[in-house]
Amino acid sequence: MYLNKVIIIGNLTRDPELKSLPSGIQVANIGVATNRVWKDKDGNKQENTEFHNVVIFGRQAETTSQYLKKGSSVLIEGRLQTRSWEDKETGKKLYRTEVIAEAVQFGPRKDGSVGGGNTQQTQQQAPAKEIETIEYPEEEINPEDIPF
Repeated sequence: MYLNKVIIIGNLTRDPELKSLPSGIQVANIGVATNRVWKDKDGNKQENTEFHNVVIFGRQAETTSQYLKKGSSVLIEGRLQTRSWEDKETGKKLYRTEVIAEAVQFGPRKDGSVGGGNTQQTQQQAPAKEIETIEYPEEEINPEDIPF
């Protein structure tokens, strides 16, 4: 059995770039930064940032480019894919490893709302609903009165 699965949670390093394929399918390219923090053998805090190139297709590409921007939090589930091409100037073979997104979840926004909705709607708070409560009798319940 083989498995090619990637899950990353991070922040966009740039605004999404939306393009269309000749077939009409939308494609969005985003950069996502992830951080790793650990302590070395001397107990000093160490930090490392990794940058990931992510490609999103179809309707998810459209919504990603519409609602996310540089700095937005995002969770990406997908697979790794490496593509290669020859540089036109030097003729050298170049490689690029990308995450091909299968699912994109928007993270919380800086204003506390969760991404994915209309900006005007998320800024307006919905009226609070009154919670129904159960009123219990104040008298003691006798276990012999329970019918089962």
